[in-house]
Amino acid sequence: MRFRHPDGSTVHLAYCTNVHPAETLDGVLAQLRDHCEPVRRRLGRDRLGIGLWLAKDAARALTTDPAALRGLRAELDRRGLEVVTLNGFPYEGFGAGEVKYRVYKPDWTDPERLAHTTDLARLLAALLPDDVTEGTVSTLPIAWRTPFDAAGAQAARAALTTLAERLDALEELTGKSLRIGLEPEPGCTVETTADAIGPLTDLAAPRIGVCVDTCHLATSFEDPATALGALTAAGVTIPKAQLSAALHAEEPHLPEVREALAAFAEPRFLHQTRTRTTAGPRGTDDLDEALTGGALPDGAPWRAHFHVPLHAPPAPPLTSTLPVLQDALTHLVGGPEPLTRHLEVETYTWQALPPELRPRTRTQLADGIAAELTLARDLLAGLGLKELP
Repeated sequence: MRFRHPDGSTVHLAYCTNVHPAETLDGVLAQLRDHCEPVRRRLGRDRLGIGLWLAKDAARALTTDPAALRGLRAELDRRGLEVVTLNGFPYEGFGAGEVKYRVYKPDWTDPERLAHTTDLARLLAALLPDDVTEGTVSTLPIAWRTPFDAAGAQAARAALTTLAERLDALEELTGKSLRIGLEPEPGCTVETTADAIGPLTDLAAPRIGVCVDTCHLATSFEDPATALGALTAAGVTIPKAQLSAALHAEEPHLPEVREALAAFAEPRFLHQTRTRTTAGPRGTDDLDEALTGGALPDGAPWRAHFHVPLHAPPAPPLTSTLPVLQDALTHLVGGPEPLTRHLEVETYTWQALPPELRPRTRTQLADGIAAELTLARDLLAGLGLKELP
């Protein structure tokens, strides 16, 4: 969906297709038919933006076969779908039964990450709508924090520098401007937006900035105004923002709260959990670690990296960090000019919810995604943006 900002620029809203497991090109094409087009129809729109996730095998199939790439572009057009952003964080296996730490590999110390992201940028340049010249790709925030050393930091910096040079060359060749957003995430070398400022200012590559994920922002207890203000002051761009909400427990010391949280501790994804103490932030790599053995102090609220549906917060005694999303969105696009023009709803954990909350059919999933996009659309309208046909 497209919106006109009061400054006259266009803001794009999409939903991320990493919620639909597909590793091959055939799987991607099936997604468009079985999920994306039905969501568009529920919204009553002629055109719907999707944040396409292309796993390694799908990306390589498109890169090596121009006819296949033309076919994907034609299929997007036929189904009323458009792509201005790609989710380049997961490399492969995101639909596996256990993802956990695997999602951070390969990282930016590995040449394969550079090769894959370069491919994604080239593919996006070909997939952009005819009237759009700017595309974005989100990627992992350099690496998981361990093992990572000075040599790794140097390798990652060299890879990102090379990527920026390739994006410059791509624009000269195609006329399309592609930008990359490192996505700060708890547990990574770039855990917060503040952590991103040093590496990105040292890199001095305007094409590479930050993808602000509002679930990650909330999990780390970052204040949106402070975080976004610091990025702006440092001259760090925000190519893209992901609209998502974390799991919030106000009183984690209570047995009934712990019982409710335990229902969200599941074996597929990593759910980093954080709290604040007088000595600073504390955290665990996963929710089950926080719930056992006293690994995390429980005298203050906990937040867990679990992307809960935007329109359906969990039942009490839990809730979601939707207010943080709303606050962040106000600062991202509610000012005189937008800090970013690409917004992506990214709730990939529908099938990781407690069993009674999971959608049981494609129809239920499409209804849920459409409800999330409706909420996001209403928030944008409330900030003075006008939905375009």
